[in-house]
Amino acid sequence: MDNFQIETAQNIRIRQNAATVSDRILAFLIDIFIIAGYGILVLLLLNSLGYKPSKSLIVVYVLFGLPIFLYNLLFEVLMNGQSPGKHFLHIRVTKIDGSKPTFGSYLIRWMLRLVDISMASGSVALLTILLNGKGQRLGDLAAGTTVISEKKQITINDTLNVDLKENYIPSFPQVTLLNDTDIQTIKNLYTTALKKKNYTTINALKDKIIELTYIKTNLKSVDFVDIIIKDYNYYTQEM
Repeated sequence: MDNFQIETAQNIRIRQNAATVSDRILAFLIDIFIIAGYGILVLLLLNSLGYKPSKSLIVVYVLFGLPIFLYNLLFEVLMNGQSPGKHFLHIRVTKIDGSKPTFGSYLIRWMLRLVDISMASGSVALLTILLNGKGQRLGDLAAGTTVISEKKQITINDTLNVDLKENYIPSFPQVTLLNDTDIQTIKNLYTTALKKKNYTTINALKDKIIELTYIKTNLKSVDFVDIIIKDYNYYTQEM
């Protein structure tokens, strides 16, 4: 996923996560599936009503052609930058500065679908997105838009972090001998063992930490492991 940062006129920095190519392709395929399903339903409806091709083509155009033709434009305008496929994949069209696109922006990127996607089978759009770095196809470049991902990115730091008091004072600087993977394992085992009151596991954790860090302590295992997790967070946040 490409990440990029923009700065607004108010000097506010906004970090954007561009939607991945795979998410955009999958959203496109979902929309195609919905369009195909709609087309089949319309044909079945017309057939059940006894409609014959020799009759006025306006009926076919209004019920069949027009909604399919305007599918992306209508949904993106009505659903705030999302088609059903984009909604399912949690991606959305937005202005490059993070603001909501205008109708004109949606219209421009929709009109250029002919070049981006239809005429070149999506190859132009794919190439432009890969080279651009901000998730923009030609239509987006012309409209000043991009497609961002609204999925929450969870990093290992999110799972390691614990709440520390404002004036927290660490006890064991030796915790810096451990790494993120060590602490993640320790935290998971400690949390589970504490819930189940499995003090044998917590005692084993204490012994293993002492073996890795050479810490000498008389603290109870429960208190010691808890402090180790907090100390690690303190020192890594200070780095």
